[in-house]
Amino acid sequence: MSDSAGASAGGAGASATGGGLRRRRRRRRLRYAGGGVAVLGVVAVGVGWAVYAKLSGNITADEAAAAELARYEKERPAALVRGAQNILVIGSDSRAGDGNERYGRDTGTERSDTTILLHLAADRKSATAVSLPRDLMVDVPGCHRPDGSRTAPVFAQFNYAFEAGGSACTIRTAEKLTGVRVDHHVVVDFQGFKKMVDALDGVEVCLREPVDDKDARLRLPAGRVTLDGEQALGYVRARKTLGDGSDTDRMDRQQRFLGALVNKVQSNDVLLNPVKLYPVLDAATSSLTTDPGLASLRGLYELARGLREIPTERVQFLTVPRESYPGDPNRDQLVEPDAEKLFARLRTDEPVAVDARKTGKKTGGDGSGSSAAPEPRSTDSPQPTFSGNTAAEDICG
Repeated sequence: MSDSAGASAGGAGASATGGGLRRRRRRRRLRYAGGGVAVLGVVAVGVGWAVYAKLSGNITADEAAAAELARYEKERPAALVRGAQNILVIGSDSRAGDGNERYGRDTGTERSDTTILLHLAADRKSATAVSLPRDLMVDVPGCHRPDGSRTAPVFAQFNYAFEAGGSACTIRTAEKLTGVRVDHHVVVDFQGFKKMVDALDGVEVCLREPVDDKDARLRLPAGRVTLDGEQALGYVRARKTLGDGSDTDRMDRQQRFLGALVNKVQSNDVLLNPVKLYPVLDAATSSLTTDPGLASLRGLYELARGLREIPTERVQFLTVPRESYPGDPNRDQLVEPDAEKLFARLRTDEPVAVDARKTGKKTGGDGSGSSAAPEPRSTDSPQPTFSGNTAAEDICG
């Protein structure tokens, strides 16, 4: 082989300054970079799975309620509209559990402090939250207690159902009352509510007057105020110093607070910021007891995905039409046919319209404040308009 040929052969693959060495170095760099990306990908997947597993593991599945409802499946109403969803949200007044003892003595029982039937339209263009008053007189069916005993059917105030048989009994009572099939349920206690508000860095409300309420642990100025979790709990539960002391006024206040909460959650600085979103998800999931169908991050995500595009003006809050119960002015009863008109629209997924509350309030002997039934604004209107508010309304409006 000639010297020139050898030089040519060596220069192509062996020279310390040749192109072959540069190519090998480039290949090594690509391998290292590819390996680094792969490692980062594995880490990201691992971290993502750990976060997913933690958030899913936070949620408590209400298996007992699922078994109880399955036992009475034949008596439950059918779901009439494919894709529409009805979720019963139950606020428990239990004093059991970490931190809840400060709100009163734990007697070993609990009642539903707040119950809301949330209807999501099949097209996910609207959401309607209907408050069911705790003092509403209803037929509570016979229910199984946690100790295995069974209660007798009774005509009693609505929140007795939760004490008698937990969430399953409350669901069966609500379905018997409304004829609406409850697809899912969520139970939140005092601590869970507070954690949610704190994770959002507070929720803004509007106070017409300063508040100084020792029982509710509230001392606040008038005007726009951002409430932390403890203050928010006092705000939605207070009776003595906010409004007229009635349960009607308290439900109105709760609905307006939930509207402000929806606004806060839908704001870009929460939903689009992972640093802010994670603690909200962590607080929300660790606060919940749900039916098995919702007891995973995936289940909650599927529900939330349909909610996030609903404009705030189509997120509506109202209380079922009711009036004072003749047998006890401190209790309520449904006003018919107004209540049935509302329930029928929920069952068939027809639009529900709300307008600013214009009805007067009748105060019972203890200030329970039953309100007159909201009437349609126009008798010839095909769509009745109920007294209520939307999440888009100005909190100081």
